[in-house]
Amino acid sequence: MVDQNDVIAVLELIRPSLQADGGDVKFISVDEDGVVTVELQGACKGCPMSQMTLANGVERILKERVPGVTRVVPADM
Repeated sequence: MVDQNDVIAVLELIRPSLQADGGDVKFISVDEDGVVTVELQGACKGCPMSQMTLANGVERILKERVPGVTRVVPADM
């Protein structure tokens, strides 16, 4: 089981990078399979590169730092 507090703590580390580009990320949930749902906000919300940001940024870092995270999906999926 993934500890949602660990996920939130890591997202807090990632947020400044996204905010520097006018975007942000909000934690929504984590399920029993380790799937983390987030909402991209600001400039990230409609950005064509948002999937790449999720996969190569947010997901990669969460998988490295939080045991049990299997993937990250946007809330609007």
